Amino acid sequence: MTGKIRIKDIARMADVSVGTVDRVLHGRGGVSTDSRRRVEEVLQRLDYHPNVYASILASNRQYLFCCLLPQHGADEYWSEVELGIHDARQAYADFNLTVTLFYYDPYDYHSFGQAACRVAACVPDGVVLAPTAPQHTKAFTDGLAACGIPFIYIDSDIKGEPALSFFGQNSHRSGCLAARVLMLLAGAEAEEVVVFRKKNEGIVGSNQQEHREVGFREYMDRHHPQCRILELDLQAKHEAGDGQMLDDFFARHPGVGSGVTFNSKAYVVGEYLQRQGRRGFNLVGYDLLRRNVDCLRAGSICFLIAQQPRLQGYDCIKTLCDSVVLKRTVERVHYMPIDLLTKENIDFYPR
Repeated sequence: MTGKIRIKDIARMADVSVGTVDRVLHGRGGVSTDSRRRVEEVLQRLDYHPNVYASILASNRQYLFCCLLPQHGADEYWSEVELGIHDARQAYADFNLTVTLFYYDPYDYHSFGQAACRVAACVPDGVVLAPTAPQHTKAFTDGLAACGIPFIYIDSDIKGEPALSFFGQNSHRSGCLAARVLMLLAGAEAEEVVVFRKKNEGIVGSNQQEHREVGFREYMDRHHPQCRILELDLQAKHEAGDGQMLDDFFARHPGVGSGVTFNSKAYVVGEYLQRQGRRGFNLVGYDLLRRNVDCLRAGSICFLIAQQPRLQGYDCIKTLCDSVVLKRTVERVHYMPIDLLTKENIDFYPR
């Protein structure tokens, strides 16, 4: 047969009604085994592929995706993720897609539960979430799974939970890279390095940060067991006091010359080093916040490890569309690049 293949042509060749062909094409019931077999044989013989996009647009169905993200400022890692989400919403606007964002305090587990309840009340077609501690995330994801609502983890993964996909770095490998780079800067004979954290009442606020530190420590134990790892927990919500805490730390440890942060606020330490005129300290951090990049250019941060957050946000929505709207099979794990940036190559990195 030449020319455009019509449903009524398929129906005639299979000796069934047009309605039967339509039900087979869209995977609906109400078709006898014999009729379905005849239709599928004709489809295979003709190598027929339905116009999925046209069918979706003709159905005029509305789709709602919800995103549950940590609260953040205007120039932070999560603001880049949001830009990617908005990019994808515009790209898939023809699918009658609505994306609603919800936020929680990453240092308050009750806040996550409250925001999760608001998401569940929307009965969305799909969810993108940045998980908090596994024991507090599980109640929410169990509820989504029970309702047949697919969900995607972004930034950090929780293995064993029935997520559709995950988008983020391999945090363990990322931590290993941070350790290797830091020790190349510090020198193999370095006696001590420092890990700077951001905490609020003992809560780190990100699974990803904790997993990076695990990888970092494993690398150090394996390759530099003689090097002592110092720790300084800075204030997550009250940065005004960080200067004094850094003063006290360096007064106690005047010989330490290298450190790492596993959160996106390396600028807290970088800007402090600039104010103090302290040169020669080797600092490795994460993410391309404007203030981090300023410190990188100024030399108070030596390296930044980046992970393309805008692409993460875009791909999360795209994957939900692929699975929920287009009924495609999607991959479970999507590791983002672990990009190492310094002032010599930052100008050529796509943002």
